[in-house]
Amino acid sequence: MKPRQQAGARTGSTARLCSAGLALVLFAGTLLAQTVNPAAPAGQTTPAPAGQSAPAGETTTVAAPSTPPGNETAQPRASDRRRAAKLYLAATKLFLDSRFEEAVKGFEQAAALDPTHADYRLAAGVARGHAVTALIQEAAKDRLLGSEAASRAALERARALDPTNIEISQHLDELADDQVRSQPQPLYEQSGGTPAGPVQLRPAPGLRSFHLRTDLQQLIQQVFRGYGLTAMFDTSVHRVLTRFDVDDVSFDEAIRVLGLATNTFFVPLDTHRALVAADTPTNRNQFMRRDVETVYLNGLSDDELNEVLQVAKTIFNLPQSTLSLSSRAITLRAPQRTLEAFNATLQSLLEGRSQVLLDVRIIQMAHMSTRNTGAQLPQTFTAFNVYAEEQSILNANASLVQQIISSGLASPNDPLAILGILIASGQVSSSLLSSGFALFGGGITQSAVELGTATVNLNLNSSDSRELDQVQLRLEDGEKGQLKLGEKYPIQTSSYSSLSGSLGSIPGLTGAGTSGSLGSLLSSLTSTVPNIPMVQYEDLGLTLTVTPKAMRNDDVALTLEMKINALAGTSIDGNPVLDNREYDAVVTLKEGEATVVATEMDKSQTQAISGTPGLSEIPGLNNITSKNVQKNYATLVIVMTPHVVRGPQAAGHSAMMRVEKGGTQ
Repeated sequence: MKPRQQAGARTGSTARLCSAGLALVLFAGTLLAQTVNPAAPAGQTTPAPAGQSAPAGETTTVAAPSTPPGNETAQPRASDRRRAAKLYLAATKLFLDSRFEEAVKGFEQAAALDPTHADYRLAAGVARGHAVTALIQEAAKDRLLGSEAASRAALERARALDPTNIEISQHLDELADDQVRSQPQPLYEQSGGTPAGPVQLRPAPGLRSFHLRTDLQQLIQQVFRGYGLTAMFDTSVHRVLTRFDVDDVSFDEAIRVLGLATNTFFVPLDTHRALVAADTPTNRNQFMRRDVETVYLNGLSDDELNEVLQVAKTIFNLPQSTLSLSSRAITLRAPQRTLEAFNATLQSLLEGRSQVLLDVRIIQMAHMSTRNTGAQLPQTFTAFNVYAEEQSILNANASLVQQIISSGLASPNDPLAILGILIASGQVSSSLLSSGFALFGGGITQSAVELGTATVNLNLNSSDSRELDQVQLRLEDGEKGQLKLGEKYPIQTSSYSSLSGSLGSIPGLTGAGTSGSLGSLLSSLTSTVPNIPMVQYEDLGLTLTVTPKAMRNDDVALTLEMKINALAGTSIDGNPVLDNREYDAVVTLKEGEATVVATEMDKSQTQAISGTPGLSEIPGLNNITSKNVQKNYATLVIVMTPHVVRGPQAAGHSAMMRVEKGGTQ
């Protein structure tokens, strides 16, 4: 039945729309026909219609309509009337095409040009009503389809046309309610809802002063009555004479002082009445209301849940606490203030400290170059007399010379042939004969010069190394992290020397009266003891210690301690000498920014020249001298990028605990 009713309503609306459009069209046609031949002003002649002629000597005179006195209106011009009629006709066509918003603009323009025609304003009102109705229907359709933005836009357009329409306001309120209901609830929330909150007193505001000296019940009643409240008493409150003096105190301050002075406490019964009883453990267990809470701790293990339960029972004195491992929850039953203190303590423990992720990149670059170029000329030469050297060789080998002559290998008058046979047979060797020599002179004075060796060097050795170490350190706020790159080098600190076998200097050990026990001791002492050294390992390389501190403005302060240990190349008593370098600093960085926090560069250059003295110092000639150049470069760059994983106030992170109120008992 409901769809049929909607169809009937739609049919009736269409019929009314057609009727209104037809009336507007008929009115527009009539108006246009009247406007084409407007009435002539009074006192002017008007030609007779076609097919008729006016009597001779007569003219037709049209009198202007009379205007009631006191109700005169400025008449629009004829051009404005014609333009208004055309706008009205065009707006009527738009109205028939269901383009109501454009039709409203056309009717309003026509009414502005010709305000004497009230029909223009009426037509604008009719079109405005249809436009508002169409926009409300469009908004309802978009709302059913789930397009809240389009529905709201249509309602805003309708409100711009008719700001005082109550139906538009109601639809906007319904759309706002849908928006609120569609908001997703957080997965973990601090409070899961409170079915029934505790009863709270509503005292009268303002400060009061009390100067009373009466019995206990009268005193408490007057204090409560001063704030518009009523006090009811338990049998444990006795009538004892008490004095109470306070000035300008609020209700909370007065009740706090009153409880200390009278040793009582109160329990609200409703917003204006409270029960007062003596402050004893029995009365508190009897009268104090206890709330029931269920704390869900999904992120904790079984052991951690048991520890939380022990904290609730032992520290907060909640013996009625129960643990459910299946639902990962702890149910507590205690007064509201105790539960609030427990939740605050547990929340602070679960949140923990801030955490910083350090992206450390250590870049090491080394360059080693050795170049040996140039020529090295002979540095020494030897000069000798050829005849004297021959005689020295022949005299040193006289027996071999006689054998060569007797066998007929050489003539006695040919010493050069004899000398050649001796050298060729390998029987004679001399340093002068190992290399060439130059002869000069003649006869007995003939001499020779032996030059040293000459070398030409063209040697180049070059090596480059680049090393990148990337390490990530996840540290808590204030936690010290250490990074070591290098090796452990053993250094001998002490050693045991072996015992010698000669112990004759000890009296009694080698005598005739040596007993068996002394003999065994002697054999143990004379045995060889192995050398067992004491070794201590030292860290060589880089040792970087970082302590991060997360600031509340998203900056990260890093406390750096950098040590570089290396072998110095020398030793004392067999122990190597270490070369230590340290760097301490505090660096404040933006979160997520990479910064070079430390840089070290070592550079060494060695140059050696070998050549003839004096000649190697002459400009132009020193380039042919042998040169040995060594260059070493070493660069260390440390780049750090801090990332705050969990800040001091971690917004956007899911809480680790969820509390659900279970009511008040």
